Amino acid sequence: MDNSTLLLLVIFLPAVGAVLIAMFQHLPPRTIKLTAAAFTLLSCIIAFGLFFALDPSAGLQFGEPHDWFKIGSDSWVQFYMAVDGLSMPLVVLTAFLGFISVLISWKINDRPRQYFSWLLILETSILGVFCAQDLLLFFLFWEIEIIPMYFLISTWGSGRRDYSAMKYVLYTLFGSALMLAGILAVFFQTGTLNMEELPFATYSAAIPMAANFFLLLGGFIIKLPLFPVHTWLPDAHTDAPTAVSVMLAGALLKMGGYGIIRLCFSVFPEPAQDYAWVLAILAVVSIVYGAAVVFRQKDLKRLIAYSSVSHMGYVMLGVCALSTLSLTGAAFQMVSHGLITGLLFAMVGLAYGRTHTRFIPDLGGLARQMPIIAVVFIIAGLASLGLPGTSGFIAEFATLLGSFSSEINGIRLLTIIGATGVVLTAGYTLWMVERVFFKEPKERWDGLDDADALESVSVFSIVVLIIILGIFPPLLIEMLEPTLSLISVGS
Repeated sequence: MDNSTLLLLVIFLPAVGAVLIAMFQHLPPRTIKLTAAAFTLLSCIIAFGLFFALDPSAGLQFGEPHDWFKIGSDSWVQFYMAVDGLSMPLVVLTAFLGFISVLISWKINDRPRQYFSWLLILETSILGVFCAQDLLLFFLFWEIEIIPMYFLISTWGSGRRDYSAMKYVLYTLFGSALMLAGILAVFFQTGTLNMEELPFATYSAAIPMAANFFLLLGGFIIKLPLFPVHTWLPDAHTDAPTAVSVMLAGALLKMGGYGIIRLCFSVFPEPAQDYAWVLAILAVVSIVYGAAVVFRQKDLKRLIAYSSVSHMGYVMLGVCALSTLSLTGAAFQMVSHGLITGLLFAMVGLAYGRTHTRFIPDLGGLARQMPIIAVVFIIAGLASLGLPGTSGFIAEFATLLGSFSSEINGIRLLTIIGATGVVLTAGYTLWMVERVFFKEPKERWDGLDDADALESVSVFSIVVLIIILGIFPPLLIEMLEPTLSLISVGS
């Protein structure tokens, strides 16, 4: 079996599992869960195998373009799935978190057949975005993701779940409309949808390059999300079930950052350089605003959601700096944030499953009742604030150092301002941990169970990856750097 077939298996195995689960209506819940776990685990194993088989300096690999259907007189939409040093780590991240999401959903017994079907379709749609090399195929996978997200939040969520699900859909559809307009503009100018060819295509003067750039960018910054189009994220996270929050923070947000790097800054380098300082301002506002607003949050999930707004600001800042180091740091931050914040949401879900509240003032002293949950939560929090020895430190250090050395006007000053977010992150993380786990214990929480064996294996596996990337960052940096050096400016 060649590697191109293996890549297709990584993408579509979860969807095959979803179809099988949906087809057989009378499967017992345990069989449904085992089926979902088996298909996502196999996808994850193959993804890790392809990661180590990839040659980062060889460009796109593990796929060839195949004509799908004809548009116009001589243009084709192609079924073209392939990966390079930028997309491969995100594929592994998504496949890994997809498997973990199944494991932490093991106690879902409300309509499990529908739940696990939608969860696996969500994974395939995100994987497709990272692998598609045709703009229309990329857009189709981008749109498919909306459907499972809506049903997962509105059906298995809590609180204002219908409102949050619909808000997510409306924001995403608005961004998708901008993106589709940008895709059509690019096609009418170049006559191709092949993403590999677009950086070298000839563009007519009928549509300004900046218009193409901003139409595509509009859809991506909503998904990232960047201030001021971030407000859907806290609502979606707060009301989504735990596993969906893990996938949302861990993989789905990365679609925005990936699109910005892969399409906006790679295909349109001149507008990217001209407007990088404007986007960097929004990135710094996201960093500082997101971190500052965290201090006002009393719901644990909403707190972590706003911290994601702040951390995604680092991604945008690193991209706008356009140095090889800053771009590598930004991509490293996407992977690191996916692991760390995915772990934080998983731990909140485990704590909530026992206390049935996320209201911080009601919690306190939980470390005495739930030592495993407390330890892993603290590790995730320390990684989030950038403790040396964790992936969070490498990501933030590389992003800020690369941004400070940028040749783009104004980025150095903005980097200094953005670095204040590191201090704010340390403040709200330690404040959260102290109030939830080390404040005076409350009698109402006596007798709570700690994480069981399956939950412990799930969360500690994420911890292992966070530590591995923190101690041995070349594992990821050497994968990212060759691809990102092609779009950098200066050092």
